[in-house]
Amino acid sequence: MAVQPAQRPRLLQAMVDAFRQEDVRRKLLFTLAMLVVFRFVAHVPIPNVDRDALEAAFEGNALLDFLSIFSGGALQNLSVAALGVYPYITASIIIQILTPLVPSFRALSEEGEQGRRRLQLYTHWMAPIMAFVQGYGQIVFINGQSGGDVVQDFGIINHPIGTLSTLLTLAAGTMFLVWLGELITENGIGNGVSVIIFGGIVARLPALIPSLSTQSIIAIIGFAAFALGLIYLVVFFQEAQRRVPVQYARSAFRGGRMYRQQGQSHIPLRVNMAGMIPLIFAFSIMILPPIIASYFTSAGGWVESVAEFFVRQFQGGRGGGGTGWYWAILFAMVVGFTFFYTMVQYQQQQIAKNLQRQGAFIPGIRPGAPTEAYLQRVVTRITWAGAFFLGFVAILPFFIGLLTDVRALTVSTTGFLIVVAVVLDTMKQLEAQLLMRNYEGFIR
Repeated sequence: MAVQPAQRPRLLQAMVDAFRQEDVRRKLLFTLAMLVVFRFVAHVPIPNVDRDALEAAFEGNALLDFLSIFSGGALQNLSVAALGVYPYITASIIIQILTPLVPSFRALSEEGEQGRRRLQLYTHWMAPIMAFVQGYGQIVFINGQSGGDVVQDFGIINHPIGTLSTLLTLAAGTMFLVWLGELITENGIGNGVSVIIFGGIVARLPALIPSLSTQSIIAIIGFAAFALGLIYLVVFFQEAQRRVPVQYARSAFRGGRMYRQQGQSHIPLRVNMAGMIPLIFAFSIMILPPIIASYFTSAGGWVESVAEFFVRQFQGGRGGGGTGWYWAILFAMVVGFTFFYTMVQYQQQQIAKNLQRQGAFIPGIRPGAPTEAYLQRVVTRITWAGAFFLGFVAILPFFIGLLTDVRALTVSTTGFLIVVAVVLDTMKQLEAQLLMRNYEGFIR
């Protein structure tokens, strides 16, 4: 009697099946190779950097540590990849917001694939401009935090050539990472730009491990429980959707005659349609007050008092930075931006018009304006859940630090959300690759 081989766990078996397929294995290895290139570039420094002043600027500065997490430590090294792909993301967000507001952009969005490529080209043109702006602001801020010049020969008036060369280096590093991301999208697994961000955040995590030895067992267990609970919530809300039933009529020709057949489907409206964009918006705006106020902390008089108040309120509190007012304002801004960006995304999809054009309708709702009003009402209701979830994710570091006192391990939950979302998207793409080859995938 033949002995059956021990059956592997389902997840492990799916990974083995993926590596057995030559084309899937090639995609995975290509993605890993591009991440290695990214990590190499993240350690190539820009010229004229004073390393001692750079360490002094980052010492005990919660705001710079937060920015460094999203660059995978590249900002702390002031490498050519110090800005990461965030100028490109900022440009992409601006183009998406302008699309329903600018008639020419709106017309391009309705032209299908060719129009989307033109909008993508505009995004690529805007990305270097945003890299110049963000690069200049970050270097000026870092120089101000060190009490000296971290980057030598920097200043538009006194050192225009050195400033231009530094900003060109940072912009070139950003566009190189965008190019790597597009190569991953075309030849690898997952969305390339998201994978680059994922690689940067994950690469930063090992630096936080030594702080474990200074914490109590109870605090570490509490932090681990928070992390597991957050993973469950992120997966639940990322996958949650409201399925609106749709009926449509199919036309078929048989024997020279047309027959109309009824069919049923549904519209999947995601609870978290905005993704992580509201978090990026809110954090970007909340970073501005302490940066601007830091320029006036030595002005003297009431100006210095006001500046110190803003620095105190928006930087350096419990739970990873900021006082209670900081987290309350952050929560409100995330909720507001979630509704704003969700409505922008929903209007660009033009679901009601597409249903009417295809001869489809929602049971009990007349086509046209009534369908549009109904879908708008549904999107608004489910967005409340997504908005409060993102707001909770944004302020969770405050509660983790408050209850467990593990402040050194309070990694931004925005980065946590990005990591989980990228893993889910990559697993779905691997799932599709395996199902195409009649293999059992990761997800039941």
